[in-house]
Amino acid sequence: MTKGSSYKFHTFRLPVPDLWLDIFQKMVAAGLNAASIYIHWGLTNPAPGVIDFDDWRALQPIFDAAKLAGIFIVLRPGPYINAETTAGGIAHWATSLVASELRTNATDFKEAWTPYVEGIAAAVKPNQVSSGGPIIAVQIDNEYSQTPIQRAEYFAQLERSFLDNGVVVPLTYNDPNEGRNFINGTGAVDIYGLDSYPQGFDCSHPRDWRPVVLNYHQYHEQVNPSQPWYIPEFQGGSFDPWGGPGYDACELLTGPDFQDVFYKQNWASNAKLISYYMLYGGTSWGGIPFPGVYTSYDYGSAIRESRALSPKFDELKRQALFIRSSPEFRKTDWIGDTSTGIPGVTLNGSAAFVTLLKNPDTGSGFFIVRQNNSTSTALTNFSLTVPTSVGTLTIPQTFNSVALNGRQSKVILTDYTFGSKSHVLYSTASVFFAGTIGGRDVLFLFGDSDQSHEFSFTPSGKPTIRPTESNVKLSKDGSSTLVSVLPGSTGLVTVWESDAQLVLFSDPVTAATFWAPVIPSTDNSTPLKNFWQFGSNTTVLVGGPYLVRNATITRSGELALRGDLNDSAILTVIAPPSVKSVSWNGVRVPTDFTGNSGSRAIRTGHLSLSSDIESITPPTLTDWKFADSLPEIKPGFSDADWIVANHTTTNITTKPIFGDGRILYGCDYGFCENIVLWRGHFNATGSETSANLAINGGSAFAASVWINDQFISSTSGGSETNAIYTFPEGSIHEGADNVITVIQDNMGNDEDSNEKSQRGITGFKLNTGNFSVWSVQGKVGGYLEYPDKARGILNEGGLFGEREGWHLPGFDTSTWTSRSLSDGLPSGGAGVGFFVTTFDLSIPKGKDVFASFQFDSINQPYRAILFVNGWHFGKRVANMGPQTKFPVPQGILDYNGKNTVAIVLWALENTAVSPSLDLIFDNVLDGGVGSIAVNNPPWKSRLTI
Repeated sequence: MTKGSSYKFHTFRLPVPDLWLDIFQKMVAAGLNAASIYIHWGLTNPAPGVIDFDDWRALQPIFDAAKLAGIFIVLRPGPYINAETTAGGIAHWATSLVASELRTNATDFKEAWTPYVEGIAAAVKPNQVSSGGPIIAVQIDNEYSQTPIQRAEYFAQLERSFLDNGVVVPLTYNDPNEGRNFINGTGAVDIYGLDSYPQGFDCSHPRDWRPVVLNYHQYHEQVNPSQPWYIPEFQGGSFDPWGGPGYDACELLTGPDFQDVFYKQNWASNAKLISYYMLYGGTSWGGIPFPGVYTSYDYGSAIRESRALSPKFDELKRQALFIRSSPEFRKTDWIGDTSTGIPGVTLNGSAAFVTLLKNPDTGSGFFIVRQNNSTSTALTNFSLTVPTSVGTLTIPQTFNSVALNGRQSKVILTDYTFGSKSHVLYSTASVFFAGTIGGRDVLFLFGDSDQSHEFSFTPSGKPTIRPTESNVKLSKDGSSTLVSVLPGSTGLVTVWESDAQLVLFSDPVTAATFWAPVIPSTDNSTPLKNFWQFGSNTTVLVGGPYLVRNATITRSGELALRGDLNDSAILTVIAPPSVKSVSWNGVRVPTDFTGNSGSRAIRTGHLSLSSDIESITPPTLTDWKFADSLPEIKPGFSDADWIVANHTTTNITTKPIFGDGRILYGCDYGFCENIVLWRGHFNATGSETSANLAINGGSAFAASVWINDQFISSTSGGSETNAIYTFPEGSIHEGADNVITVIQDNMGNDEDSNEKSQRGITGFKLNTGNFSVWSVQGKVGGYLEYPDKARGILNEGGLFGEREGWHLPGFDTSTWTSRSLSDGLPSGGAGVGFFVTTFDLSIPKGKDVFASFQFDSINQPYRAILFVNGWHFGKRVANMGPQTKFPVPQGILDYNGKNTVAIVLWALENTAVSPSLDLIFDNVLDGGVGSIAVNNPPWKSRLTI
């Protein structure tokens, strides 16, 4: 990355490879030049020696889509990635089979990760930028410490493995906060960086801010001044825990004002490589999440879980296109700030804080100004006395001061070059775009409509248009023209147009409706022909559409635009004179210059939303079929084919707290994820009245306990509960085999130092007597023989219906009972049942539909699993929340065919529950990324285990 921004994207949280291009195109459309891509070890290496880069786990489609979109990749394959994923990304089997401490130089841990890392390296090798591919760096592991030495040597082992297997791009690392790890010494990387989440992860009070971090520049100068200043993770949103306020609050916490203040403070630290976490969070479907988060991983990101663009995307675009447009900003020296003093600079306004960055070659100055109290919401004003190429100036000149509306930052420019030869002496307005379009130097500035703005530039060429708006004033100032923009200016204003220059001004909202797509190089021998700066420096400006995905200029002079519409719009195009016509998604759009007062630079047309949009509505979910999914509590059920839980030793760190020495941890038997069932047998004497069980499922877990066919109670709260389960009167069969059945919801393994999580029954004893046999059952086949290789290792759990494949498309429910989901379980009490229905979709081609499944929002004692065409795409915890709506993308949904929805309803108490479920369309867009393949393997007969 040159000076610029990248954002995080977890492809495994969007398991539809054809949609990865959608996210990459949106990144590039925002002006980004790189994406940070995480790969999950546990998903791609589901069992010892099994490397699975098939289907949505494949790497080459990621690299191909990135190259097509024109975006570089920093690959983060771990083995430990964190990302709020189960075990932080470490393969579940390794958490139980590796005896040594994880993430050290231990021989058995190295043997565990080596096949995976070698597989990653083999995929990386031909896709590195040195070979014409998009990969520019590979990160080593994640957030660690260099001591003790076993950790440092683990990093060194990883680095050697990558190097020995052909990786030549820089190896990087992200240090939590300012830990000074892996800069020098054993395990040191090529490029060091830190990560920072200054607002933390509590979205409950989204308007309560912490201040900006002030010492990033000084820290860099102290620890690694010879390297580029790299921030591989900076807060771009926040995760939300079970019972949290929801992701809309997280979007507000880290909204456009946060981006404006905190991201520009990073610029003020002179950071040259920055990656924000996340751009698109996606969905923690199946068993992907660690216990601290629920299904949605929306993260309050600039692109929401549904793939819709948020207001944060607009601010991201305003910042990233400025960086892309400003080559002088890529090379700057840190000169000083308010706390140190800046030679020759006077800040007038004690409530403001300024930092000066200066290009050493051209003298361009970038004064980054914010409130001294970065959390302040007050209105403040300032002026600057600064050196320029024409002498010392006090800015502004035509009004008293520059305004900061509370949580706002501004970049004041001096001696700024735009296009091939044009010059801005100074500007208090912000740069949205600067460059050359068809031989004309173009400058697009913006500023709040309730503020005054001022800039001075050197005009060239004979003017054909001057501003007619009364709020925009031009005056001569030596060889420069001084432009004053008074409050009240809205929309797009042409300040100056000649055959040599075009200068525009707008408010921020109008600016964000514009796009600057890269026109790819026509030289097919250029491997990076779609990449700005490295393959092409040709662009156009396009205003109006919801999204412009890409643009090309044909030999006949047609500007071919592709993108999305959410409404009809005026199309505004600034393109080279060689452009003779414009098309939108393959359809010619009449455009002319008549709407722009004689302009020969700006042409307009009209884009109309398709008339069939309004007819695209979701079907109602009806005709549900029901079957009980808890035969395990019925008399005569045999668990003879289950695994006998008879281990007496475990590699899991925390040992059982009581019992008879047997280990009842699911991971030790191949069942780490999702729901696991336990059955404890004992021959009753008649004196048994209760069982003491300690059950561990991770934060927000639940478990339900039966004695024979009678429900005792459910438990939840914290990561582990320890309770006495009293047997109901008459429930024990004296002189016969009795069975305690436990349904335990595994919420995922912990991260960091407790990846070896003790999920299962951590303590067991009868009030008198002993258990004879414990049996355990999770997903069919465990690590090695699970049948659904397409959806993968983390998709299913151990419920009877899951083991039978009831959730899969094509399973025959014709003999099942017809029963509405809202009627709940027939017993009206605790238990587990499957509800299944199907519906057809027929979405017209060229439409992008944001679909979600909406549960009731009533607090009820139930849990539900949402399966869509066999994919576990939601876990609803109705007595905790907060999630009630579950977005499901095309590719999981079949937009032109039959779809199967299965709901696992787990009632936790002897109380009737009444869930509801609707399919809703949040938005329907004209456009989309193109054809989306469906990969939903149907039901095949399974052996019940």
